[in-house]
Order: sequence, then structure tokens, then C-alpha cells
Amino acid sequence: MKEIELANEIVKVLDKKKAIDIKMIHITEYSIVADYFIIASGTSNTHVKSLADDVEYEIAQMDVRPDHVEGRATGWILLDYGSVIVHLFTGESREYYNLERLWSDAQQMDLSEITTEA
Repeated sequence: MKEIELANEIVKVLDKKKAIDIKMIHITEYSIVADYFIIASGTSNTHVKSLADDVEYEIAQMDVRPDHVEGRATGWILLDYGSVIVHLFTGESREYYNLERLWSDAQQMDLSEITTEA
């Protein structure tokens, strides 16, 4: 599965599970860490954990599993799929770490074709 296809599928899962303010940032030109960051918020620690569980489950159905998962007990869960890294935050944690600002030079992808968010 290509990186952009994986990233799009993850965004679809997050959208279906009511993640808030989903962003996909194309970071290939700025980092060797990954090609895409996906950033989203949940309404609570429970919602964030549920989002992470749902992404893992749904993407595993496509026979793709994360290389690494961090932060299960915090307000920031990271799912590392190699070329796609998913950052799931509580609103407070997202505001504090502000990854969008840190990666503001990178291209933010248009998700209007794959999400139902207004």
C-alpha cells in the first residue's frame, strides 16, 4: 500500500469515528522521519484512546500494523506506521504541543474529498 493511500485510509477511519480537526501534513521535504503526519483531536482521553484503537483495528484489517505505539496513558498517542505517523491528542495537549505550527512550512493536504468535517 502506498503512503498516501495508507494516510487517506487513516483519515477516513478518524473521520468516521468523529475525530476533531483532522490534518494531514506532507513532510517528505522537511524530514526523513516520515512522509506524512496525521494530526487529530478527541474530546477526552477516552475518545483519544478509542480513536487510536479504531485506527489500529481498521488498518490491521488491511494487513498493516504500526511499527510502534506510544502514549497510551497520556493525552497524546502516537501511532508509527513508518511513512505515516498519526498524532492523536486531547484538545489541551494539541494546543500545548502545536505540531501544526512546528511543521507550518510543510504542505497541508486538502482532505475535503475524504472527510465529512465542515
